[in-house]
Amino acid sequence: MTKSTSNEEDRVEVLVVGAGPAGLTLAIDLARRGVRCHVVEATEERAVNPRCNTTSARSMEIFRRLGLADDIRRAGLPEDYPTSIQYRTTLSGEEIFRIDLPSSRDVLDGVGKEAWPTPEPQHRISQLYLEPILEEHARKLPGLTLERGTRLVEFEQYDDHVEAVVETSGERRSLRCAYVVGCDGAHSTVRRQLGIRYEGVDAIQKFVSTFFRSPEFGRLAAQDPAWTYWTYGRQIASLIAIDGDALWLNHVAFAPDHDTESEDPEELLREAVGGQVEHEVLGVVRWTGRRLVAQRYRTGRVFLAGDAAHIWIPVGGFGMNAGIQDAATLGWMLAAVHHGWASPEVLDAYEQERKPVGEQFAGAVGSAASRAFAEFSPDIHLSGPKGEQARSEFADRLAVSEPHRYSPDGFSFGYHYAGSPLVIGGQDQEAISMGGYMERAQPGFRLPHVWLDDGRSVLDVLGPGFTLLRTDPGVSVTSWTSAAADLGIPLVVVDLPARWPDRYPTELLLVRPDQHVAWMGGSDARPDEVLQTVTGRIAAYQR
Repeated sequence: MTKSTSNEEDRVEVLVVGAGPAGLTLAIDLARRGVRCHVVEATEERAVNPRCNTTSARSMEIFRRLGLADDIRRAGLPEDYPTSIQYRTTLSGEEIFRIDLPSSRDVLDGVGKEAWPTPEPQHRISQLYLEPILEEHARKLPGLTLERGTRLVEFEQYDDHVEAVVETSGERRSLRCAYVVGCDGAHSTVRRQLGIRYEGVDAIQKFVSTFFRSPEFGRLAAQDPAWTYWTYGRQIASLIAIDGDALWLNHVAFAPDHDTESEDPEELLREAVGGQVEHEVLGVVRWTGRRLVAQRYRTGRVFLAGDAAHIWIPVGGFGMNAGIQDAATLGWMLAAVHHGWASPEVLDAYEQERKPVGEQFAGAVGSAASRAFAEFSPDIHLSGPKGEQARSEFADRLAVSEPHRYSPDGFSFGYHYAGSPLVIGGQDQEAISMGGYMERAQPGFRLPHVWLDDGRSVLDVLGPGFTLLRTDPGVSVTSWTSAAADLGIPLVVVDLPARWPDRYPTELLLVRPDQHVAWMGGSDARPDEVLQTVTGRIAAYQR
């Protein structure tokens, strides 16, 4: 380890490397839980090219818990802008299929909310607008500091801490940290220093992505506005609304062995639009969609989260959203250990819970991508009956493959930690799918949502630590509160009406700080053993 040239030594509980959505979410969560953390980000300025453009329902639930959801919901597209998806031969050509989806205003007004599986439906917002909201909020929190233009140089682990060397404007200093979390992206310095490799498929698809400004294009789109227009010219392309006006992103897909350097972004835009529009190119990125998951998510006191732990083709924005889920899981575990009410062994569960989810997401997203970029008949561009028939047949295919991709509730509510050592009674489950989930509480799964009589979601009444939900007021919880007090575990008891027996099928449900069910049962429970198990103090037992 290179000795720093500065004698200054800072002490922080958690060093977060990377100020993207995963790193900022983790830092905010830790700070709100009373854990001092420091974020370093190598870049002085944020990226100018849009990346992820969807915040999933589960991510919005996490942001709701952190007090950020409304600010995020009001950013991005105009509140009255539809989030619909259109499939067209070209933007100015024939419509093939469409999926009509609500605007932010519809969601804020609660239109149809009784049928929602969540208090926070997904939101279409470019990362360009999401990250500043997260950073602004982070900078206001006590115990959280953030440095831009500061890079991690190296680190060395010891039994009780990590020594990390960071550099700002050529000056190096040493940070003494209890833990380090690498949220520093696909080229993670943290992952590389740990010697952890990615495993999976290195190239699924290649892309040319052009970020452009065009009031003329905005006026053309305004005739039938949508969040995304899929077009089927020489190549499949998606035109994504960034601000609902003049800013757009054109993604064009190619085979993994294609030389994208030879592709002219101007010509690709003409092909997608079906003609010339006056525009200004703001940025062009040529990149490869992959399906990779890190061999490990942890070595000693150093962890990986977000793109540092997994990268895959961005169908539906699941990479960023999986990183936010990583943060929600790791945040409560680190805080529990810091405050002394969980054993350090609880941290072993982070990889055991999140790596299988990352692997299943990678597989499902790869399958979805292959369907999204499947071949299509050139006859869809023909006029007359032959073209109409080709477009109708293509629409039938899209009606099967596309709706779950744009409302992927299975990815938000179907992922689980049923095999975790911190979950009691979890059963083997089917693989995660975009559309599959159960609105019935199960050990390891996120607690299903219902609206309570006072207008709040059941997720809103959960405490910051563990929550014991009671559906039968006749069941005594004194043994639970006494055991929690003796063990120093934060526990609140919440009584639920008994009118949802299919959704909450037991008298008692123990919910973790990340809103996942840790245990379900009744009056015959052994609270002391349950609480010690779900905080990593003793090995799991089966009820």
